[in-house]
Order: sequence, then structure tokens, then C-alpha cells
Amino acid sequence: MASTEVLRADTSARVSWKNDPRVRGIIFQVLVVVILAAAVYWIWGNTVDNLRRANISSGFGFLDRRSGFDVSQSLIQYTADSSFRSALIVGLLNTILVAICGIITATIIGFLVGVGRLSGNWLIAKICTVYVEVFRNIPPLLVIFFWYLGVLSVLPGPRDSLELPFSSYLNNRGFFLPKAIWEESAWLIPAALVVGIIVAFIVNRWAYRRQMQTGQPFPRLATSLGLIIGLPLLVTLLLGIPVSFEFPQKGTFNLSGGFQVKPEFLSLYLALSFYTASFIAEIVRAGILGVNRGQTEASYALGLRSGLTLRLVVIPQAMRIIIPPLTSQYLNLTKNSSLAVFVGYPDLVQIGQTTMNQTGQAIEVVAIWMVIYLGLSLSTAAFMNWFNAKMALVER
Repeated sequence: MASTEVLRADTSARVSWKNDPRVRGIIFQVLVVVILAAAVYWIWGNTVDNLRRANISSGFGFLDRRSGFDVSQSLIQYTADSSFRSALIVGLLNTILVAICGIITATIIGFLVGVGRLSGNWLIAKICTVYVEVFRNIPPLLVIFFWYLGVLSVLPGPRDSLELPFSSYLNNRGFFLPKAIWEESAWLIPAALVVGIIVAFIVNRWAYRRQMQTGQPFPRLATSLGLIIGLPLLVTLLLGIPVSFEFPQKGTFNLSGGFQVKPEFLSLYLALSFYTASFIAEIVRAGILGVNRGQTEASYALGLRSGLTLRLVVIPQAMRIIIPPLTSQYLNLTKNSSLAVFVGYPDLVQIGQTTMNQTGQAIEVVAIWMVIYLGLSLSTAAFMNWFNAKMALVER
């Protein structure tokens, strides 16, 4: 036995370092790091030399200079005298706005269409199938052009605006809505909304634990709606409805007053929503089909109707399948919002291009784009990963 161990030790000692997998692994890793460092150094040096020859100063000092251009849509105070930093912030907020609105709308449409594809009604199932196959196989840029050039641009002019309920108008210059003018005490209404959301969250958690322990259901949906809608409404009534409305007025050549949703935003928002919803619909359909058929049959055996079975049994289990690919669609929608430049919507990319043309700081602007889109994507992925962990099956 001792002689065998000695023989193994001698054999190990005679093995060349070239044949040692651990040594080779370390050497290859060091080589990769050196090659990457050399490539980055070469690119950096080449870039600096090119900028020097073109007499372009590098750095982010240009962000504090006057921008000198206007923006058609801004969620914050902005004029041509504002800085490039403010202009890029306006673009970032516009990107976040269209991304959030698109994600919410695409999720609602996608869930309805995905469930509709599994409907027992032949007509509904076929309509949903045609919707998915059409939008899923068209490039998103063409969908944007369809809404912008094929739908919104052919609407009547301001003089012949389509009159809609609630004193709103629709024409080829956008969607005109009544504008709310809030009084000073109106801040209590959003505060009541926040309180209602927090209390509804606490009540839902308590009701869930109570149902798991006792089996007794609690009207969580009605209670949540009562808190989220009823509490702000009650505060509004107690404050004497501290809001007035400015209604759009039809003029000879244009509409005045009210709040205008521009066609650039509408076309981008509708295109991204309908395009992404077609992919979400397939994800939802696959998630529902991934739930064991026995779950549905057991629910029917307990006397649950098809609607309750879908809402209380199938969908909660399907969410564990739906959420991971759903995250990718949210990320795609956010990144596809950069196509706004083709219809003139002032998003981050469109304003960044204008900044680039005026300052010549192409590398800095591209770096800002990369950092912001990376941050948006990582934030979205982190939230969806947290939500996925909350929905995961926990073994007792």
C-alpha cells in the first residue's frame, strides 16, 4: 500500500506543467485578460488620436452649455436656453414615459389575446390568432409607420376634428383632452392614493396568510379597489373637489386650451404596445398550456366555474412560467423605443443625436446612451426577478 502511494507521488511529480489542467486554465485566463486589456488600450489610444487630429475636445463639460434647440414634448420645464444636460433629462423622461405606458398596455392586451386564443369561441380564437400572426411577423418600425402615416396622419384636420366624449377631440395633430388645474390643497389626493396602495398591500398580505391558515377567503379585490379608489375619492369630496378643468376649444385653424397628446407619442406608444402584445400573448398562451390539465379538472370537480378556475387556479400557476420570458419583452419594448427618432418623438436617442450634431461629442453621447439603457434594463430585470421570486412555488 505504501509503495503504491509513493509511486503515485512520483508520477505526479513527473507530470509536466504543460499537461496540468489547472495550470493551463490559469495561463489561458491570464492570456485572455492581457489580450482584452491590449485591445481596450489600442481602441482608447486610437480614439484619443482621432479626436486630437479633428480638434475635438473630449469630456462631459459640454453638458453645462446652452442647448439652443426646443423640444416638442417635455415633462419638466425646458427652453432653448436650458443646458444639454436638461435636454438629455427631457429625453430620458420621455423614454421612460413611453416605456411605462407601453408596458402596461402591452401586458393588458397580451393577456387578453393570449387567453382569447384558448377560448372555446371559434371566432374569438381566430381573431386573436390573426392578430398575433400579423403583428408578430412585421418589423416594429413598419408598425410605427402604420400608425403614424396610415392612421394618425389621415385623420381630419383641426377644423373638422372628431369630437369625442368628455369634450375631447381627435385630429391629425393629436389627441386633445381637458386639462386638470389643481389647487394648492390637491396634493392630499395623491397622498391619499399612496396611503391607499400601502394599506391595500398590507391587507392583501394579511388576507393571504389568513386564507392559508384557515381556508377562509377574504374579498381582497373589492377591498383593494375600495382603498385605492375610494380613499382618494373621499379626500377629494372632503376638500370640495379642488380641481377645475380647461377644455379644448375649436378654432378656425387649430384647437386652443386643454392638454395635447402629440401624434408622435401616440404612434410610438400604440405601435410598441400592439407589437409587443403579440409576443406577450404567445407567452401567456404557453404558460396556461403549461399548467397540468388535472388542475382544471380538479377545479371543475370542486364546482368552480371556468372563469373562477382560470383566475384562481390556472393563472397563478401559469405566472411562474410567464414571468421569465415576459421580462425579455419588457426589455425589448424599452429598447425599441429608440425607434422614436423615425417619427420625431423627442426621446433619449433623438435628443442625443441633436446634441451630437451640435457639439460633436459623439463618443460621450453614445456612452450616455449605453449607460442609461443599461441602467433601465438592469432596473427592469431586477424588479421582474424580485416579482418572479415572490411568485415562485415555496415548498412547505
